[in-house]
Amino acid sequence: MRSPLLSPRWLGLHLAALLVALVCTAGAYWQGNRAFEPDRDVITNPVEDLADAVPVTDLGEPGTYLHPNLTANTAVRARGRFDTDAQLLVPQRMDGTDGYAVVAPLVTEEGVALAVNRGWSADGTEPPPSPEGEVTVTGWLQPPQDSSEGFVPMGESEAGTAERIAPSVLVGEWDYRLYAAYLTLPGSDPAAGGLTPMPPPEPPTEFSINWRSLSYSVQWAMFGASGVAFWIILMRRELAEARARNTGGASEESERDPDQPAGAGS
Repeated sequence: MRSPLLSPRWLGLHLAALLVALVCTAGAYWQGNRAFEPDRDVITNPVEDLADAVPVTDLGEPGTYLHPNLTANTAVRARGRFDTDAQLLVPQRMDGTDGYAVVAPLVTEEGVALAVNRGWSADGTEPPPSPEGEVTVTGWLQPPQDSSEGFVPMGESEAGTAERIAPSVLVGEWDYRLYAAYLTLPGSDPAAGGLTPMPPPEPPTEFSINWRSLSYSVQWAMFGASGVAFWIILMRRELAEARARNTGGASEESERDPDQPAGAGS
């Protein structure tokens, strides 16, 4: 016997239930992703966002705290003069090879400088000097390095070197007020001087919970679950009614006199 759930009416209900489930799943997934997005509103490709670089002076004053959102992979532009006599080498491994990050202060105004990572130089090679004269550099603002970033421990710093790229360390080497971050240059910047470019920073991985989006995600999920449950209840009710009709018809047949023709009077 053909199932009542394969009737045209029920095929339409099946399709409607499937659409509701898909829409609610998509809504819950979308709002769930928005609820746990990284801290920055828009994560841009670090390689492509240099065209939208903002002046470093727009981000805060030298020496003041900069929120990690600003030092994730923000493209920054700065203008000034390199202090060519203050260039430092910071031990840094790249692809398993020992070498140095070449760091110099870009003096943006009197007594103020921005630490600039010009690029990487292999151990045993002489890095090119910082360019002279006023220049404009564009790169990625990055937070100070700490011990978890894999720099090469070197014990007591030798002359012309620094332990890591961090204002708290560099302020002891340079007589400037420093921004609480440093700039990494792409290889295409003339100030890099042909040094091996450091890889651009990764987008931020930390996130904050958007409770509104999370509540919307839960609502979508509950609505979808309710729709599926209602669909199942309707199917069970339809099957129960079909069984009852079949059972009732069979009982009527069994109560008839087997010797009396169907439809004959008593």
